[in-house]
Amino acid sequence: MADINLEAPPLGQTMTLDRALPYFRAGYRLSRSGWNGPGQFIELQVPDEHSKMSLPYVFIQTVDGNLVPWLCSQTDFLASDWYILYPSLPEPPD
Repeated sequence: MADINLEAPPLGQTMTLDRALPYFRAGYRLSRSGWNGPGQFIELQVPDEHSKMSLPYVFIQTVDGNLVPWLCSQTDFLASDWYILYPSLPEPPD
């Protein structure tokens, strides 16, 4: 994650994606109130030495709990109902 000096995130407020993006890049999860189910969020995955991917990518948790790659639609890109969730937690060591 980028080491960015951010103000405390405006939790509970909706916003545009461009306003939420610095928090996303710093490790916070994002969601939209306009999505069609509870529990959905997007998160940035930064590969480590064990990853098959070589560049960061975005994934979404679907309503049934699956994690899949995600691309932003025009509707998502222009929406003003994005909100910030808690930061993602690191995986526990093996």
